[in-house]
Order: sequence, then structure tokens, then C-alpha cells
Amino acid sequence: MPELPEVEVVRRGLSRWVVGREVAEVEVLHPRAVRRHAPGGGEFEARLAGRVIASAERRGKYLWLPIGDDMSMIAHLGMSGQLLVVPLASPPERHLRVRVSFADGGPDLRFVDQRTFGHLMLADLVRLPHSRPVPEPITHIAPDPLEEVFDDALFARRLRARRSEIKRALLDQSLISGVGNIYADEALWRARLHGRRPAGSLTGPKTAELLEAVREVMREALEQGGTSFDSLYVNVNGESGYFDRSLAVYGRKDLPCSRCGSAVTREPFMNRSSYSCPRCQPPPRAMRA
Repeated sequence: MPELPEVEVVRRGLSRWVVGREVAEVEVLHPRAVRRHAPGGGEFEARLAGRVIASAERRGKYLWLPIGDDMSMIAHLGMSGQLLVVPLASPPERHLRVRVSFADGGPDLRFVDQRTFGHLMLADLVRLPHSRPVPEPITHIAPDPLEEVFDDALFARRLRARRSEIKRALLDQSLISGVGNIYADEALWRARLHGRRPAGSLTGPKTAELLEAVREVMREALEQGGTSFDSLYVNVNGESGYFDRSLAVYGRKDLPCSRCGSAVTREPFMNRSSYSCPRCQPPPRAMRA
């Protein structure tokens, strides 16, 4: 699933290519694409037509396009969703789910989703204290570490109260949004922390170091267009990112750690995998016993 850097790359493309344009027509070509929009595809199409896209916003892994002062179109890419900006006359993509055309006759915005785990929906915008307006369905999502409103001190306090392992805490979108499996492993490696270390055991300075590692790895990934392991993650122009070439531990089982030379290890984690360096990231004592 795309994480913050990949979603931000898409948001920047949308900001360049669709903001300020008036929607002429919307076609919902597969009902699953709008399954979370309770009124259905017909209402989705009718409410968007004639509206102007005001901006392109993101929080964590969620994208939304404000339409006026009170409504937005939310996009969650899921495992394989793509938001593509393509010439109006281009033939339909094989897994095209929703097509948005514009009054200016310029490029379409198309939602393509092979596995149909992603979705689009319309939702009211809600004004929260100390935050920009966000769609009502994602008000429970915490600010992400690249937002100005992210509160480092609050994060540290909430982390100290956790009884879970630190990697589980990093993946909790109500605590810190946008961090997924890949960037959690990469940030933990940079901070020399094992993912199973108790979250509440981190000192203030170590928490600050971890947050800096999270921000650092995400900014570097952004500069390289995100991480693409296959053709499913692409930007709005259909181009893949290449941060996978810079990964230190994720997906590198048995390869040497670039810092100490030890073989990277893999262990099961929440139906996924965790990767770490056994020397740079020693496991908690309970695991070594």
C-alpha cells in the first residue's frame, strides 16, 4: 500500500494538473470504486459535475480534493489504486474505474484500480482546532510528521503511555499518520531501534531521534518519487519512483547492512515482515532470552 511519500507525490501532481479546473462530467465505471459513498454512483457523478477543484490536500495516506468550502472528494489508493492525468482522447485503461472530464477540454483525471481495494467518496469538510479543514471520515487520523501542526511533544507523551512495541505504535494512524511498513523499518534502522522494543521505554531524546529519522527517510523518498516495487504505484503521469534503490533494510534479507556489514534479518510481523540489522538494532532482552 502506498505510504506518505507515494501519496504526496500523487498530491503534487494533482495540484499541478487539476486544481482550478471545472468538472464537466463524471463516469463511475465500477461500483466498488465508490462503495463507501453511501448515496451511490449516480449521486457521486451528479454532485461533482459543475464544481471547481479548489486544491489538492493530503493527511497521511489519504488524499482529498476540496470542492468549494464545504465538500471534498476523498481518494484512498488502497493496494493498487492510481490517479492518472491523461489526454482526453486516450483509450480507457484496462482497470479504469472512474473518469472525470473537465470543461476546459484538457486532460482527464482517471481512477484506475486493478484490485479494487481503493475507493473514492464525497464527504463534508470539518474544521478542527489547530488544523486545516479535513473530510469528516478521516477526522480520527492523526497529523503526519511532515505537517506543520504535528506536535512532537504530544507524540512523545502519547508514545510513553503506550504498552505496545515501537513499530506497532509507528503504524497506528491515530498516533502518527502516513508511516507504513517500509518507512517504519527504514526509520527504525536509522534510529538504531528494534521494532519490538517497548514504545514506552523510549527516552525523550530517543523519541526525537526517531521522529527525525522518520522525517528524513520520507523526505529522501519524496525526492526520488517514492518507492515502487512493481508497476502498480505510479505518479499522475504513470511514472514509477525509485527510492527502492536506496532502502537500507526493507526487503534486503541476508544482504549486508550498509552501516556494519551484518546480514539483514527478516521476521514475521502482523501478517507482514519486519527487516532489521541484528547488530545495529539489537532486540529487546526478552527476545534474546
